[in-house]
Amino acid sequence: MAGRALVLGGGGVTGVAWEFGVLTGLAEAGVDLSTADLVVGTSAGSVVAVSVASGADLEERYQGQLAGPGGEIAARFGPAQIVRLLWAVRGRRRPERARARAGRMALAARTVSEAERRAVIESRLPVRDWPERRLLITAVDAHTGEFVAFDAGSGVPLVDAVAASCAVPGVWPPVTIDGRRYIDGGIRSGTNADLAAGYERVVIVAPAPQGFGAMTGVARFAAGLRREDAAVAVVTPDRAAQRASGWNVLDPARRAAAARAGRAQAPAVADAVRAVW
Repeated sequence: MAGRALVLGGGGVTGVAWEFGVLTGLAEAGVDLSTADLVVGTSAGSVVAVSVASGADLEERYQGQLAGPGGEIAARFGPAQIVRLLWAVRGRRRPERARARAGRMALAARTVSEAERRAVIESRLPVRDWPERRLLITAVDAHTGEFVAFDAGSGVPLVDAVAASCAVPGVWPPVTIDGRRYIDGGIRSGTNADLAAGYERVVIVAPAPQGFGAMTGVARFAAGLRREDAAVAVVTPDRAAQRASGWNVLDPARRAAAARAGRAQAPAVADAVRAVW
């Protein structure tokens, strides 16, 4: 399959902000990634992917990240929470079982209601209906660990698909869709970049590029795409962006700093991205 694919990975509310900063900064440098034929969104990346695929004004979305926490709900996601999640997804031999463990953790957790969380997700999106452009939103079945990629033909409302993709186990409630419960697509991979297989040119923007246990890192997927003769560029946070996001990537108070860091980083990666795009 010819064409260009943009893969947007997970990384909390600061990941959303950083990605908008990177995309806006790249556009400012003459590299417009919003022309992608396919957009893949995982977790935080699903929020940004909807904006890209629907043709929303990226500068406007970037400015929204500078406006303060707004209606976002603050959540703790420090070292202790990260360790519990990584423990749940340990082991590579049976990844679906590992993801199902994370699902059990999510189903047992005490969180805000699905309705309250859905309202937050809806407030992040510029549209409520699936765009015409090819858009994949990833999630994981909380009971079975099965990986899914929702699209316009899935019959799943766009807001529900994004809410499922952003349902961090143990932090946010699993999302009910057609009687099933779904959790964060990042439990399989921070990027799920293998969904871009078959495209000639792929840019992966990954706030959280590492892999662990059943979670596949971006480097492995990028290598696989290159073996299929795709030109691939990977953008990950530089040190300034990492400092801006801090430990708790779910802290809305850090959005503005993360967005500015992403925009400031863009000129340094523009040539590498341009060469692929």
